[in-house]
Amino acid sequence: MKDIKTSLLVMLSVGLVGTWIYHLYDKTQYASQRKEIFIKDSIAVAEAVQDSLQQLYARSMQTLDRKLDSTQFGADSLRFTLETKLVEINRLRNEINSILKNRGASQSDLLTARQKISELQTLVDDMKGQKLSLEEEKLKLAETMTRLNGEINGLQDNVKKLGDENKSLAEKMNLASLFVASEIKLSPVTVKNDKEVETNQAKKTSKLVISFTVQNNITDFDATDVFIIITQPDGKVLTPDVWESATPMTTHSGDRKSYTRKVRFEYSKGEAKQMTFSINADAYQTGAYSLQLYHKGYKVGQTSKNLY
Repeated sequence: MKDIKTSLLVMLSVGLVGTWIYHLYDKTQYASQRKEIFIKDSIAVAEAVQDSLQQLYARSMQTLDRKLDSTQFGADSLRFTLETKLVEINRLRNEINSILKNRGASQSDLLTARQKISELQTLVDDMKGQKLSLEEEKLKLAETMTRLNGEINGLQDNVKKLGDENKSLAEKMNLASLFVASEIKLSPVTVKNDKEVETNQAKKTSKLVISFTVQNNITDFDATDVFIIITQPDGKVLTPDVWESATPMTTHSGDRKSYTRKVRFEYSKGEAKQMTFSINADAYQTGAYSLQLYHKGYKVGQTSKNLY
């Protein structure tokens, strides 16, 4: 019995010792693994930080390169823009000078030159904000534009003067080409014993006989018109043939007038051409009848006649 107890004690002691030895060994192994994991984690963190810094550096360099490229591109673009504008300015200046050197320039040409000067001014104003110095060029352009404006104003005055003179000359030529009317007569007549006799009585009047002579010593006419307007005592124009006088005539001032008859004929300059014709009406009023002759829109003669 004693031997069994002793054996059990020995076995228990051995087991305890073994347990402590395993425990100590396991603890040592765990500590070693934690140390290894910690070291590995630290290295990974360091490598990650290094990679992050490398990437940040690369991105920063790329951004810097882009900014440098953008700056360079902006400078090149600015230079190109300025050069383009200078070319455009020189082109406009040459075109303006070309117009102004033409002493036969029309009003339309001068208007074109002024528009180009306006374009020139716009280009100069656009360049005010540019970084490159253009002050000297701007001063030259300002002086040029001042001079050109002065020349254009002078030329416009000359063109207006010439235009007024041409208009006056054309008016004189137009007036010179008009007929001079003379021997204008408005004769109310009655028929008595198969003969036409002039009368002053409205009741006896059977027709109106119009006669006149026209002459011009400057112009030939292949075909020209003389309009006859007879105004009755009541103020209305006598229009026996409504179809012939359906469209009013236009005077040189733009007025529209009804007329009694239109006479068309050929004419050779210097000829004293006598015209005679008659007008019939249903009835004749008492009072003053007025006869007016128009040629090319101008009144060239008139007369009147009273009927009782």
